[in-house]
Amino acid sequence: MLKNHPKGLLVAFFSNMGERFGFYTMMAILVLFLQAKFGLSAEKAGGIYSWFYFSIYALALVGGILADSTSKYKLVILAGIIIMFAGYIIMALPGMTLTVTVIGLMTIALGNGLFKGNLQAVVGQMYDDPKYSKLRDTAFMIFYMGINVGAFFAPFAANGMRNWWLKINGFAHDASLPALCHQFKNGTLADTSALQQLADKVSLTGPVTDLASFADKYLDIFSRGYNYAFGIAAAAMVISLLVYVIFNRLLPNKEKKSSEVALKIEFKPLPLIAAIAAIGITAWGLHFIKQVGWAAGFAFGLFAGFVTWIIMSSHKEERARITALVLVFIVVIFFWMSFHQNGLTLTLFARDYTVKQVGPFTNLFFTLPSILAVIGSIAGLVILLRKNLSTNVKIAGAVLLVGALTGAWLSLKGSAPRNSISPEIFQSFNPLFIVALTFPVMGMFAWLNKKGIEPSTPKKIGIGMIIAAFGFILVLLASLKLPSPASLAGVPVADEFRVTPYWLISSYLILTIAELFLSPMGLSFVSKVAPSRFQGLMQGGWLLATAVGNKLLFVGTLLWDRVELWQLWLVFIVCCFASAAFIFSILKRLEKAAK
Repeated sequence: MLKNHPKGLLVAFFSNMGERFGFYTMMAILVLFLQAKFGLSAEKAGGIYSWFYFSIYALALVGGILADSTSKYKLVILAGIIIMFAGYIIMALPGMTLTVTVIGLMTIALGNGLFKGNLQAVVGQMYDDPKYSKLRDTAFMIFYMGINVGAFFAPFAANGMRNWWLKINGFAHDASLPALCHQFKNGTLADTSALQQLADKVSLTGPVTDLASFADKYLDIFSRGYNYAFGIAAAAMVISLLVYVIFNRLLPNKEKKSSEVALKIEFKPLPLIAAIAAIGITAWGLHFIKQVGWAAGFAFGLFAGFVTWIIMSSHKEERARITALVLVFIVVIFFWMSFHQNGLTLTLFARDYTVKQVGPFTNLFFTLPSILAVIGSIAGLVILLRKNLSTNVKIAGAVLLVGALTGAWLSLKGSAPRNSISPEIFQSFNPLFIVALTFPVMGMFAWLNKKGIEPSTPKKIGIGMIIAAFGFILVLLASLKLPSPASLAGVPVADEFRVTPYWLISSYLILTIAELFLSPMGLSFVSKVAPSRFQGLMQGGWLLATAVGNKLLFVGTLLWDRVELWQLWLVFIVCCFASAAFIFSILKRLEKAAK
């Protein structure tokens, strides 16, 4: 896999993997934590979630400017890791107010802004060397896989910590209970029978006789379990820090190249004034649109200001390449607005509309030991079936297959007829599919390349948008006969009306394939097309576009309590198809810039 690649790729891989483990521990549980701890509505929790996700990526622009202007990419990355660690420590402290919690989130966002885009830029710098340039797309696929190895384990870690803390305090987990407890405390729960029934079910010490005491205690323990899960994220940051500090010498050290000194960004007053004007005009104009407001207006304004500034600051020979990148960034906005619903409305769908209990076979995919056994079985079988492998490797594959199948069989045998599952575990399927499908997709692209018919990077991005639309079509079909959240009025959906988890699992599979066509290809496209002096800045621009898309995540929770579920998913389907049409309409221009 790493043959012919520079050793620094492995350093970036593991540094990023540790940081992403912490980040996706956060994202798997953030909206659930906000609602359980503070009793926020879906709209308010989604607003905080989207601001955090926006800041994570928007501040990458600051990190890019800082690194490009100083050429100290590695030092900026180190500062980012340390600041993120401080933010996770704040989130790990129980009993914090909503204000302190938001401060913790913004601290994480600042650190991530210094870290994320610049690490991607450093990976790109390794492949500026002609010796490695042909491996650039493959390198970003491998780098992207490192993100998702960490992301796969994160939901299991968060879920395990929360459930462990509940259990030692005499409770089991039920995702519907926090909302009911808050309604009871607020005096808005007209019928307490559902709360009483679920309270008795989760109490491991016997029937509940005092609902008021139960509601207070369950909410406190439930949310503390999530705080301690944030502590796991902090520990992951320590690992990422150690890997980076010990091995960062293997990464390119751009600041030592004297030939680069003259390429620092020139800050001129006119582009800066024009950028500020673009931000103000866009924000002022968009806030008049119903339900958009200043928040989304500011996000689009920031993007408009960045585009204005970067184009006016560029030289004539750089402008065509920068314009091509900006056009791709526009598509990226609507992809991430749709895709990152996985941590928001799709998580709410998993909690509120997907079955709470599954049979032994399905449960294989919802506990870490059993899903690792399934993964091991498939890996062992693939090794046995592959040609041109040595006998020793084949024997190792057979041992892995037998051992993993034994583990899966023991999990099936020891499983109860009905097993509880948690909504946050669904967040593990996307990274699992990324890791599983990265090599097949890379192999498919390599095969197409040998045949001379591999799609260009921009065409891959357009195909990815079409595939993403079909992922949401699947969720739409699952939602056709389900009641809207508004019609439920806070009452949990009866178990007999909940849908099988395979609807969401299949949707995540399709969305993952779309992601592999778009995200790593987009990173590669940026590093390939961006002018040398704007490397970190244009990676920051990619992340700024992602930030705008993430700010638009609020559209999902804004509509959650206002429209039918199928209408909600239709919004994202239209966005994906429209973006694909746009990318194909400018395809020749993008392909020309990439040459």
